Amino acid sequence: GKFEKASPFTSHKLDLQKGDSIYVFSDGYVDQFGGEKGKKFKPKALRALLLNLQNHPLSKQSNILDKAIENWRGELEQVDDICFIGVKIDEPTSI
Repeated sequence: GKFEKASPFTSHKLDLQKGDSIYVFSDGYVDQFGGEKGKKFKPKALRALLLNLQNHPLSKQSNILDKAIENWRGELEQVDDICFIGVKIDEPTSI
């Protein structure tokens, strides 16, 4: 992206426990138009979806995410690339 005024990144430290999940994704998922009114998927809907699927294995989570966005999109064209990375923590760690 392009910014008029670049600012430095802020570093954060997280203490993670076994079973925690981390997701990194592009804006393509939440910016996808669809649903009954042809509106964007929105971050709130994605948060709810992730909370509902987080206890499934990552391979199943991928399938659930794919089906959810395809059902949302329906016949509308995909408007942006969609990139999703999920990591499940196996043992306590700090990052």
